[in-house]
Amino acid sequence: MTRPFRIGQIVPSSNVTMETEIPAMLRAREMILPERFTFHSSRMRMKRVTKEELAAMDADSDRCALELSDAAVDVLGYACLVAIMSMGPGYHRQSEARLHGRTLENGHSAPVVTSAGALVDGLTTLGAKRVAVIAPYMKPLTELVVSYIENEGIAVQDSLALEIPDNLEVAAQDPANLIKHYKRLDLSSIDALVLSACVQMPSLPSIQTVEDQIGLPVVSAAVCTTHQMLKRLGLEARVPGAGSLLSGRF
Repeated sequence: MTRPFRIGQIVPSSNVTMETEIPAMLRAREMILPERFTFHSSRMRMKRVTKEELAAMDADSDRCALELSDAAVDVLGYACLVAIMSMGPGYHRQSEARLHGRTLENGHSAPVVTSAGALVDGLTTLGAKRVAVIAPYMKPLTELVVSYIENEGIAVQDSLALEIPDNLEVAAQDPANLIKHYKRLDLSSIDALVLSACVQMPSLPSIQTVEDQIGLPVVSAAVCTTHQMLKRLGLEARVPGAGSLLSGRF
């Protein structure tokens, strides 16, 4: 491909992190590998992370897929993990197939990655059978996320709900705080740590730091989404300083 790869993202209207962390990872990749990327987004309304607002927002994702396929993006990412997981077990497969269908109908077929499916796929790629999870959500939504992951055959040994309902407040969290938060979890027999099970809660600056501290793979929903996007594009999944999953070994 002579032109840059076009990265499309379906983003909740209040999400500001996915358009920060995904480009940051791919710009870091550009420093060591030849491929280049541009970034394009379409937004769906959501301000508070409640089951009702998430369901209403998800219904808007088809419009976003059409808008992004108008731009002939090469891959499309659905940038809200909990919106997918709150729709029921395994819903990421249904969402990905439906949104891919919209791009196909529009004459610009593009593979679709959901952050929910990417997290599951990333943990599976690492061979993780048991994990610990940090999420910014209220406890009921965090429990829903845990159930979704466990339904995919991955045990969640421990989880931490930070209980932040406002989505902009989630984005305002200091990723350095995760270096303290993870120490509240039982890591005794896990295979991997999910430092942020939310693409709105910033975590990228702490991924490699925590991985180096615990000696186990550390991922986030954004790291897993980047991994899956690169795989769908047929590119090497290598980003410096973003943990094992993006080390190039997977």
